Amino acid sequence: MNRALIIGASGGIGAALVEALCARGVAVTGLSRQRDGFDITDPASVDAHLRRLEPGFDLICVATGGLEISGAGPEKSLGQIDTAAMAAQFALNAVGPALVLKHAPRLLVRERRGVLACLSARVGSIGDNHLGGWYSYRAAKAALNQIMRTAAIELTRSHPLSVCVSIHPGTVKTELTRKYLGRHAAVTPDRAAGNILDVLDRLTPKETGGFFDWRGARVDW
Repeated sequence: MNRALIIGASGGIGAALVEALCARGVAVTGLSRQRDGFDITDPASVDAHLRRLEPGFDLICVATGGLEISGAGPEKSLGQIDTAAMAAQFALNAVGPALVLKHAPRLLVRERRGVLACLSARVGSIGDNHLGGWYSYRAAKAALNQIMRTAAIELTRSHPLSVCVSIHPGTVKTELTRKYLGRHAAVTPDRAAGNILDVLDRLTPKETGGFFDWRGARVDW
């Protein structure tokens, strides 16, 4: 791997991915709202930043996301569903990554294996939903998984060596999860980054369009 693009490079997992890739000698381009003014929910911002980049990335990873947005946390019941809060979840966790994907055909390397990955979440799995609740976040991540699956089909036509996947990083100790960890076992961002890269290293074009966890196991749609 020669070049990587990390979207959300100032977040817990994003920053750890940048550090891990740099340690491997990879030339990393990182974009984030905090450092670069990159707003994944704003089409103009996404276009302005990504159009400046030269193509040929071996890895494009979208490491953005939000569980609690503007103080609105996950719903515990149907009665807590709020239009604005649900729209914000979709804007950040589904539409935003899709705006990045628009640029993938130009930016992703063509002549060799290239990887396009988005951080998803197991709670976005419909088949694995046994607890209920968290309507907006679950639905937005499920939508992201469908977007990634569909993008993989299109990318295969122009980039036959590409791997386009959703990745569940496990429970990670970041600001995003701080209030919701409870008794769940969690790993540090650097451990999570290592796990993610290990999985991405092993995936082949035959597995494009899949949804995998931090161990490389397939997650139920």
